[in-house]
Amino acid sequence: MQFLYNLILVLHFVGLASLLGGFIVQMKSADKGVNPAMWHGALTQLVTGVLLVGIAESGSLEDEPLDMTKISVKLLIVLVITVLAFIGRKKQPPQVPLWGIIGALTLVNVIIAVFW
Repeated sequence: MQFLYNLILVLHFVGLASLLGGFIVQMKSADKGVNPAMWHGALTQLVTGVLLVGIAESGSLEDEPLDMTKISVKLLIVLVITVLAFIGRKKQPPQVPLWGIIGALTLVNVIIAVFW
């Protein structure tokens, strides 16, 4: 089960790279908006995050107990990111406010993951 958990964790990081990379690649562009990398990264983060918590809570791993408050906050943030990415994926750029909010929330989620 540890191998499966680690594999899903790698996919979770790939989702983060896609979401944050899709944001960063547009920083110099005048037509900032939600690109497919951001949309797919948000979905990947959401699905793999839920799977990681499910595996950890199943008792199959010998890890320390999960901080459900932290997980709930991160889940709420990634749900907002996913909804915003869904809304923005069909709209034509520029979508600077939407793009900025998604990028900021992604960074907030990373900060929570590391420092909380």
